[in-house]
Amino acid sequence: MIGVTKQDTSPRVAGPGVRIGERTWLRAGVAVASVGWGANQFAPLLLMYRAELGLSAATVQATFGLYALGLIPGLLLGGPVSDRFGRRRVMLPALGVSALASGLLILGGSAPGWLFAGRLIAGVASGAAFSSGAVWIKELSGAGSAREVNPGPRRVTTTMTAGFGAGPFVAGVLAQWAPAHTVVPYLPHLALVVLAVPLVLGAPETRAPRPGTGFRQALRVPAAREHRFRAVVVPLAPWVFGAASIALAYLPGLVGDRLGGGALAFSALVTTLTAVAGILVLPLARGVDRPGTPRLIGAALVTVVAGLLVAAAAAATAQPVLVVLAAVVLGGGYGCCQVCGLLEVQRLARPGELAGLTALYQALTYLGFAAPFLLAAAQRFVPASVLLLVVAALAVLTLAWTVRAVRFTRSSGEKP
Repeated sequence: MIGVTKQDTSPRVAGPGVRIGERTWLRAGVAVASVGWGANQFAPLLLMYRAELGLSAATVQATFGLYALGLIPGLLLGGPVSDRFGRRRVMLPALGVSALASGLLILGGSAPGWLFAGRLIAGVASGAAFSSGAVWIKELSGAGSAREVNPGPRRVTTTMTAGFGAGPFVAGVLAQWAPAHTVVPYLPHLALVVLAVPLVLGAPETRAPRPGTGFRQALRVPAAREHRFRAVVVPLAPWVFGAASIALAYLPGLVGDRLGGGALAFSALVTTLTAVAGILVLPLARGVDRPGTPRLIGAALVTVVAGLLVAAAAAATAQPVLVVLAAVVLGGGYGCCQVCGLLEVQRLARPGELAGLTALYQALTYLGFAAPFLLAAAQRFVPASVLLLVVAALAVLTLAWTVRAVRFTRSSGEKP
């Protein structure tokens, strides 16, 4: 059991009558991690589906990227809906839809059409869960933590990344060595969803329903029009999952021919190392952060650039060890970018719009999932090493732009 008192199972909104313990946030955290597990368990299986179904590299990457097509509307609707009706009323259906997605992916072992459907549905579930769950974790953390100032961004990134890392590792290992390798890898996710449902039911609600609020009004997020959001958060956001998805979905395929029968296990390892690096870097990222200064955003994007340069070297030499190194560095860049973006959003959000602004930010982050597909498509005409150098140059331009924008907003007196 997670450390909560009996009052925590009350359906009332958290307040004076509902005690929130130090670990109550884990109830929402397990739910977010389980959806993250379902979202990313597909990544190490790309090589398997390419071999067994005879799909091209671009088609396989398209199934991976289709996730973002479902995720973005899920995010943009899930955040405002949770602001209007409460966090639990969004999280519970999201868990059910996430389980449905795994069921469709199981069917995809015999027909690729189910893979597209499963990935699309997984995106919808993730969007709804991450937009409501991120704010729920933040609110439960703020109410229950007495030892750390604003632990929400760290805990959100940790839970999401734990799911992102554990899911593909388990799925990859099972696909490599378990029987029925197009079915068994998805079963642990279904079990985790079953575990998460009662935890969500017992978690304190932190948002009172506002049935009188018009839906179109709930979708408005005024803070998104502020200069700092448009000039800093928007260009930073795609690098969050751009860095991570290049590491876990694109790079393993560049050395697949050199791995023989261990390709799936190697892909699972790379995915896990990306996630672990993203978690381990979080304390360092929080230590670097100084509100109103470009220290954290500069460190985050410099790390991404470094990872892309190592990735380019890995592509040029087809060395698996360089792929592993690139994944670790890009994972660190992912973690720094994610924390930086969440901190910026929390500082900009006005009362009552944190979920909506967080959802908008997260939708922008998931644009980065298109990177592996775009790289795979362009690789027919340009060598992978050159493409990765081009992406590194784009990251350098983003670094210069955002650092300048942070300094401008600070000098103009805009809210950091």
